[in-house]
Amino acid sequence: MKKLDTYEEELLAAYDKGELKSNSPSQADLSKFKAAATATFLKDRRINIRLSTPDLMDIQARALEEGIPYQTFIASVLHKYASGRLVEKASNLSSRSTKRRPG
Repeated sequence: MKKLDTYEEELLAAYDKGELKSNSPSQADLSKFKAAATATFLKDRRINIRLSTPDLMDIQARALEEGIPYQTFIASVLHKYASGRLVEKASNLSSRSTKRRPG
């Protein structure tokens, strides 16, 4: 187990003393969050898309990293992009689609 830094030690000490309090969301916030979650996962349209084999393989690898099916991963990325919340995260994998091909 890694050694805790100063902030982590202070946080753990405050927790042990019972100084931390939970901020429960209001009923209105819970309703808003529930509506957002429902809208996010409502799948009422179907689309077809063509992707290059290297791009699809990269997407499948990233989905595997996340532990979700690649179709779910694609839908999640598109939803985040459409809602302005897409934040790129570095991957441990190398991209197949950016590698140069011989010839």
